[in-house]
Amino acid sequence: MRDRPLRPEFKDYFSEESAAYAEYRPRYPEGLFAWLADVAPACTVAWDAGTGTGQAAVALAAHFDKVIATDASATQLENAPRHPRVEYRQAVAGHSMLAANSVDLATVAQALHWFDRGAFYVEAAKVLVSRGVLAVWCYGVHRIDPRVDEVIEYLYDDLLGAWWTADRRLVEEGYRTIEFPFQELTPPGFELTAEWDLHRLVGYISTWSALRRCRRETGRNMLEEVFPRLAEAWGDPARLRLIRWPLALRVGRVADA
Repeated sequence: MRDRPLRPEFKDYFSEESAAYAEYRPRYPEGLFAWLADVAPACTVAWDAGTGTGQAAVALAAHFDKVIATDASATQLENAPRHPRVEYRQAVAGHSMLAANSVDLATVAQALHWFDRGAFYVEAAKVLVSRGVLAVWCYGVHRIDPRVDEVIEYLYDDLLGAWWTADRRLVEEGYRTIEFPFQELTPPGFELTAEWDLHRLVGYISTWSALRRCRRETGRNMLEEVFPRLAEAWGDPARLRLIRWPLALRVGRVADA
């Protein structure tokens, strides 16, 4: 009979926050980028605003001749992977410094709720070509199985509820309530999936903004506090489990010139 595995020790992922973000965030489905390339008027230039560590930008580079990826954080950009068709620039979303009518597709992956959306929409309408496409998306809390999900929900709602910013509500609503002044398209359904062990799940949760904010302001690491319950619910820490995140997607075109 196989011995029950020893409870794993909690690993602190906070020292290198941007590096953790680059390593542990789930990957977007390839079908999303193929579909966006199909609806864009051309596949010459894409702009990924609020690119973070460049995950969406690199995926777009499989379909576009050039991808310009901007972010306000130099640290995030330093942790983004290099790619011959991706050019990283430090810039805020509402002031991209891109030429007017120069972009076929603009994307915002899991970042629109941080933006000054009014300024960004003006900028997107300016830099997109006629009939150019803007796509914004987000994903909320993942699902694994009821026992693990119960622990995650306790961490997310009960322990960290007060530490999420008001803008997080927009993610929880799947961006359904945001203003979106473009000619809206109806996209197919997409979801993120991954098979992770416990170590990788903990690394991902460590990137949650509320967790980092709580630790900065109180010194408490809520993830470490809940970790024993999470480890018990998970079982063998090396076991791979299927994780799903539904993707909420809004897509629209700018009007004809």
